[in-house]
Amino acid sequence: MSEAPEVQPLRRRAADAALGRAPFDILVVGGVVVDVATCELREADVGLIGTLVASVHPRGSRTDARRILDATGAFVAPGLIDSHMHVESSMMTPRVYARTVLPQGTTTVVWDPHEFANVLGLAGVGYAIEASRDLPLRFVILAPSCVPSAPGLERAGASFGGDEMAAMLAMPEVAGVAEVMDMRGVLDGSARMRAIVGAGIASGKLVCGHARGLAGAELEAYAAAGVGSDHELVSADDLLAKLRAGLTVELRGSHDYLLPDCVAALKALPVVPQTLTLCTDDVFPDDLVEKGGMIDLVRRLVRYGLDPVQVLRAGTLNAAMRLQRPDLGLVAAGRTADLAVFDDLSDFVVRHVVAGGEPVAMRGRLTVPLRPDPVPSPTDTMKLAPLSPIDFLLSVPFTEDGPIALNAIRGARFTQWSRLDTTLHRGVVRLPEDVSVMAMAHRHGLADPKPRLAPIEDWGHFRGAFATTVSHDSHNLCVFGREPADMALAANALIAAGGGMAVARDGVLLAVLPLPVAGLVADDDPPAIAAGFRAVKDAADQIAEWKPPYRVFKAFVGASLACNAGPHLTDVGLTDGGTGEVRPLVIA
Repeated sequence: MSEAPEVQPLRRRAADAALGRAPFDILVVGGVVVDVATCELREADVGLIGTLVASVHPRGSRTDARRILDATGAFVAPGLIDSHMHVESSMMTPRVYARTVLPQGTTTVVWDPHEFANVLGLAGVGYAIEASRDLPLRFVILAPSCVPSAPGLERAGASFGGDEMAAMLAMPEVAGVAEVMDMRGVLDGSARMRAIVGAGIASGKLVCGHARGLAGAELEAYAAAGVGSDHELVSADDLLAKLRAGLTVELRGSHDYLLPDCVAALKALPVVPQTLTLCTDDVFPDDLVEKGGMIDLVRRLVRYGLDPVQVLRAGTLNAAMRLQRPDLGLVAAGRTADLAVFDDLSDFVVRHVVAGGEPVAMRGRLTVPLRPDPVPSPTDTMKLAPLSPIDFLLSVPFTEDGPIALNAIRGARFTQWSRLDTTLHRGVVRLPEDVSVMAMAHRHGLADPKPRLAPIEDWGHFRGAFATTVSHDSHNLCVFGREPADMALAANALIAAGGGMAVARDGVLLAVLPLPVAGLVADDDPPAIAAGFRAVKDAADQIAEWKPPYRVFKAFVGASLACNAGPHLTDVGLTDGGTGEVRPLVIA
């Protein structure tokens, strides 16, 4: 990483301060430095000059500083680095997101804005870059590789190939290729994925992965194609297999049920690998505000038995090395002064946060104002007219009444093809009590917006309808339910709101969360967004029957993830990301 010319005078000032020829700008005193390079805990004070750490020296040996930051009895660690995440999952704009996670000790996030890109195309990437500029939270932007995530199986608001990837990688703000979700395209050597991955390799920047379910020869082939990381773990054995395959694993906090086994597997190794990093991937706004993002993952990993210094090492230095950012991830002279001061190494109560040499938060509160958004927020992305209850009738026109066999989707997270034997009456499918309907309507104005419908099993019995425009990854309008009138009511509430989430039951809207920015996020106070989302979840509890860990609220937004193996409904119809096929609704 090359440095700007203006950094050299700053380094001279830092060297002079380290030698005692000048005072520090800030002196962090009385703490224990968490040295994630040596895995030591050292009593030391830390002197800062501008954006740099100038000196880590014996406690009490220097007192000359323009400002003293008290870390007495606390632990001074590098600021946390979230190695893979999507701001959009927080339903907040970048500025609002920064306001939320900086007080939690996170100073750098690696953002794949492919949700914005799937809605807005290259303009969405441009928005991500501009909207995250000049904030104390450092945003490392990646170039979305899968717009859409499963070409031919879904339609998004744009389509990226090799030319678009090369254009994004030429931007200085872009650090590499974001998660390569078209696994089948990589394994089959499709021209599109060869061009996208090839552009990343040629740029010398990162090529990040999404290797869910890949094992054995397919995992080796995926890595051999040039992909360097993965966060899509399904088990502890999968974690070890991917580490052994040479991938950097971004251990994510969004699947808590896997973490105890993953910790046990890591503890059984001779060392915790340098290629282990931490990430949040997707955190909804209520959890982000109430529990935290990276800080919550750090706490849980320690609670499950992983050594706290090893956890911090994975969440700081290991991530910086993966990012090819030697300026980050370590409390040491010459590094960027990103610091998180924790009261302890168990509950990780955050006392101070320093970002780029500036104290930005104390005791969970932001202490600096954030600049207003520099660019207008993209709205007006619901390119479809109000829908009718008739649009949500599972029907088979021009077919005689009587027995009929349909292709159905069984399961919420790990889906399987199922055969539904039922009857047809006046062209409408009679739904058994344990079968519901999923509908998907294209909302980007590039295809027919008429909803595609499919029967879904093993979701319990819906007593209303849920609608969302947060539906990975093409983010079309997705609706779940059994009663067409409720489904239309929830869908039309989102069309009017510019996107978001809505719950309806018995002809009444129980909750609506407007997300007018690209139909994905809102520019509002974090507690307000969290409260609105919590209201939607509470309303969903009234209409759905949950069965953790798979049939949970989050399954609503991932049920359309067309790149994953197994059946998924998209705006194209019934598809399978593992085989690349599109199946008809009716079994001949």
